[in-house]
Amino acid sequence: MLITFEGIEGCGKSTQSRFVFDQLQKRGMSVLWTRQPGGCKLGERLRAMLLGQEGSGLTPQSELFLYLADRSQHVAEVVRPALTAGKVVLCDRFTDSTVAYQGYGRGLDVQLLRQLNDVAVDGCLPDLTLILDLPVECGLGRARARNADQGQTESEGRFEAEETAFHQRIRDGYLALAEEDARRYVVILAHGTLDEVFQQVWKAVRARLEISEQK
Repeated sequence: MLITFEGIEGCGKSTQSRFVFDQLQKRGMSVLWTRQPGGCKLGERLRAMLLGQEGSGLTPQSELFLYLADRSQHVAEVVRPALTAGKVVLCDRFTDSTVAYQGYGRGLDVQLLRQLNDVAVDGCLPDLTLILDLPVECGLGRARARNADQGQTESEGRFEAEETAFHQRIRDGYLALAEEDARRYVVILAHGTLDEVFQQVWKAVRARLEISEQK
């Protein structure tokens, strides 16, 4: 099963996906955590350009095709083999990020992006997508503070430097996607404590994986 985690910058999806990974491991399940970009060798090389100031001159189209190249290679090298082996795959960002960021955010054609995503993943689609949602100002504040604390404003802060309106379009895009398919998407209210958010996340994951609650 492929479970993906999505949301605006600073929403906590990376942290929550790691929490789920730990919880599934504790229960003896075979699980893989990965991310886009950066989940394969090509992605590691592209990540610095895509997320850092090195990529500040990228056109929306160039940005799009770099993400698609990473996604195609990542699925072929990492995601599909893990799924074939029977693992639960947790992926920090996947196809919906392209629709939200390059589509709703950058203004590229959403339907075309969906078609290109289909080519990139070649039938490898999420079974469950968790969208961690919170106000843009809150998410950006978290993300910018994190980057400053970790000294990665230059290396991973390109999107955080975008205007608030760009991120609002992305948030609106994610919520629009969730309305289209209530079975695949679950919107998580991400403005609470880590534990409060995790309880929502774990409830959705546990239900989809049909895991009984341990007392």
